[in-house]
Amino acid sequence: MNAKPNRRVLTSQFLFGAIVILVGLLLLLETTGLVSTSDLLVYAPLLFVGLGIWALVQSRFRNIVGPVVLIFVAGAWQLVRLDYATADEMIAFWPVLVIAFGLSIILGQIRSRVRTTDTAFTNGFAAFGGVEKRNTSKAFEGADLTAMFGGAELDLRDADIEEKPAQINAVALFGGVEVIVPRDWNVQMDVLPILGGASDDRPRRENATDETDLMVTGFAAFGGVSITD
Repeated sequence: MNAKPNRRVLTSQFLFGAIVILVGLLLLLETTGLVSTSDLLVYAPLLFVGLGIWALVQSRFRNIVGPVVLIFVAGAWQLVRLDYATADEMIAFWPVLVIAFGLSIILGQIRSRVRTTDTAFTNGFAAFGGVEKRNTSKAFEGADLTAMFGGAELDLRDADIEEKPAQINAVALFGGVEVIVPRDWNVQMDVLPILGGASDDRPRRENATDETDLMVTGFAAFGGVSITD
C-alpha cells in the first residue's frame, strides 16, 4: 500500500550537468597535458544535440522550440568542428533563431502552457521559451527546474508535503525560475547567485514555524530564482 509508483527519471537538468562536467574534464586533461583529448572534444557538440533530443522526448514533444534551437545551434557547431561548413556559412542562418522565438510566442498563445500533475516529483525544463506546471500532489517530494533563456514556473498552492522538507533544485541561466507556494510554508533558500538573484518575495509572517517545509537549492547566473505566494 505504501509503494511509491512515481520514479525519478533521468532529467534534462541532470543530463545537462553531466555533459558540462564531462566536457570540463576533457578540457582539463587537454590543458594540463595529462592526456590528449582534442580528438574527443571535436565531437563535444554532439552531446548537446543529444540533450536537445532527450528534452524533446522527455516533454513528449510538448516543449519543442527550445530543444530544437539547442539541436540547431549544437548541430551547426558540430558541422563547423568537422569542417563540413564554415562559421560564416552557419552564421548566415541566424534568422532561424528569430523564427523559432516567434514560433514560441505563437504556440504560447495557441495552447495552454500550464500542465497539471499529481506526481510526487516534477521536472521542468525551459529553453528559449516558457513552461508552467501545477503540482497538486498530497505527498509532494521535490522538483528539478531549469530555465535557459526562458522561464519555468511551478505552482504548489494545491500541494501538500508528507515528509518534510521537500526539495527543489532550481537552475536559472539567463532566465527565471518562479515557485509559487502556500503562504504558510516555511521555505529555506540555498541558491548561489552568480550575477543573478535569489529571493523569497512573500510577505513576512509573524508566526512562522521553525520546521522547514521546502528547501530550494541551485544557482542563478544572469537570471533569478524567486518564491511567491
